[in-house]
Amino acid sequence: MDIEDIVGRGPVANRDAKDIKIRTRKQLPKAAEEAANVDSMVPGVGQKVWVRTWGCSHNTSDSEYMAGLLHKAGYDVLKEGENADVWVLNSCTVKTPSEQQANNLVVQGQEQGKKIIMAGCVSQAAPSEPWLQNVSIVGVKQIDRIVEVVEETLKGNKVRLLTRNRPDALLSLPKMRKNELIEVLSISTGCLNNCTYCKTKMARGDLVSYPLEDLVEQARAAFHDEGVKELWLTSEDLGAWGRDINLVLPDLLNALVKVIPDGCMMRLGMTNPPYILDHLEEIAEILNNPKVYAFLHIPVQSASDAVLTDMKREYSRRHFEQIADYMIENVPNIYIATDMILAFPTETLEDFEESMELVRKYKFPSLFINQYYPRSGTPAARLKKIDTVEARKRTAAMSELFRSYTRFTEDRIGEIHNVLVTEIAADKIHGVGHNKSYEQILVPLEHCKMGEWIEVRITSVTKFSMISTPTSLPRDDVDFLPWKNSPYWMFFYPMTLFTLVLFSLYYYDRFVSPGFLETWLPFLVNSDTDDFHHE
Repeated sequence: MDIEDIVGRGPVANRDAKDIKIRTRKQLPKAAEEAANVDSMVPGVGQKVWVRTWGCSHNTSDSEYMAGLLHKAGYDVLKEGENADVWVLNSCTVKTPSEQQANNLVVQGQEQGKKIIMAGCVSQAAPSEPWLQNVSIVGVKQIDRIVEVVEETLKGNKVRLLTRNRPDALLSLPKMRKNELIEVLSISTGCLNNCTYCKTKMARGDLVSYPLEDLVEQARAAFHDEGVKELWLTSEDLGAWGRDINLVLPDLLNALVKVIPDGCMMRLGMTNPPYILDHLEEIAEILNNPKVYAFLHIPVQSASDAVLTDMKREYSRRHFEQIADYMIENVPNIYIATDMILAFPTETLEDFEESMELVRKYKFPSLFINQYYPRSGTPAARLKKIDTVEARKRTAAMSELFRSYTRFTEDRIGEIHNVLVTEIAADKIHGVGHNKSYEQILVPLEHCKMGEWIEVRITSVTKFSMISTPTSLPRDDVDFLPWKNSPYWMFFYPMTLFTLVLFSLYYYDRFVSPGFLETWLPFLVNSDTDDFHHE
């Protein structure tokens, strides 16, 4: 049986549940028997669901809501898909590789007999893709109905809920956080832009801002009732929040900082340049607040004005530099991240060099380098692509430039920082913490607690982080010598011991027992000199 909602990108009239079209197809006898068996199950009892997420923090937030609703309904939400009955795949349409991964996982799941539900921007923007025809789909504005979709899918039905003509899911829905210490809060959906390369607009639509009061209450509840330590604000474009409800981003930020408890922090998400140009002073003031990370993610995408025009980005390189320069001057030690799209169809070698120039100028500590991939249905997809070899060459060149510098230089060894530790590092022996500038600092797990601040001293540095030890531990000065960061440091102790032995032997032969070396260690004595022999 197919249960379908409205599919379409144009304006859609409001419809009640009775208007939803239900279509039945003739099933093979075996399929009908399996559906009947599944239908006898009690939904949620003993059934396992795996939620897999690609893409931005907004997608992460959506997955947390879906997992929370499923958990509340009695389903076991697993971290791996192997033992799950149902796979919920929350997809991202920004990059072709992410979409291909989702495609591959659908095939893999079907081969293993899993029930597949596609969520996110890929299935919302292109539900007619051939590889999506035999799976259930839950649209980006339908995540609050995930339990219904799972139940129907387990019964053998194919469900497709895609209409965007309904209110967004409530912020107060149950959540199962990926990290229980971090509240990922979507402040809006959709955007105001029409970038020629981006397919997200086809999935998320125009800007719809959540009400200020609802966002503040969700943040307050997360901090005070649920014990989170960090608040991450996310959306397709943070800076555009409020433009549709006669408010601006500083209005929201000033209200949110008032409910952040001592010892907790807020991090701003991605914001495009046009919407913060009018509020540089207010944004800088917020970033200087002791409860807000001095971190800003501003995707420039290209430093060529010609390419930016072709992308319909609605700003110039000068606008981006105006924002970056102001923040660097007015927010001490600010951490600025950005994105680059390389080999856009109209990008010339001169355009590419302008982007390289911008990276050399600002030495961005986080730089997301993306080779352009055409997204079906977008205006840029109709343009002639740059040769793949040339595209990869440009991507490699910028990647090499990015690897050639670091924010975390060796002269920072010995610095003291206060860091909030919120997760465990991939090596399983360090906790991951951040200081006020959102610099990543690793702390030995045995010396830190999740969700707590700790004062640390930097002991070594890497490209992407600094490694530390608590200042409360006795300081071993040897740990702060430059050789400690050398790959040959393990030879220091034996070489030191060897040198001391030689010096002791020389001293004994020279001043205590002349002739000792010649008698007992003749191989150390050069017969042509008296360096080791005393007459």
